[in-house]
Amino acid sequence: MTENSIDELVNWVISVDRRLILMDSMKRHPFVRASDIAHEASRSTQNISHALKELESRGLIKCLTPEKTTWRKYTLTEEGKTILEKLDGKYL
Repeated sequence: MTENSIDELVNWVISVDRRLILMDSMKRHPFVRASDIAHEASRSTQNISHALKELESRGLIKCLTPEKTTWRKYTLTEEGKTILEKLDGKYL
């Protein structure tokens, strides 16, 4: 990833609060589920699920249990860890 693409992804994450909430949760937990984050952040599971799909489509997270239709677990990719490092301390 180039510095430009990293900055673009950071801006993309901070532009919507549910994405920032998700990244903050990923900072504290190596594996997350939509329902856990939703409960923790007082958000709907659909809202957090949408954020998970968004971050997955950008390659920042990956699903560890794609065969499941519910209770899926996610973790950061290497790219996601890079973005989290940029967010940490400044936005989280």
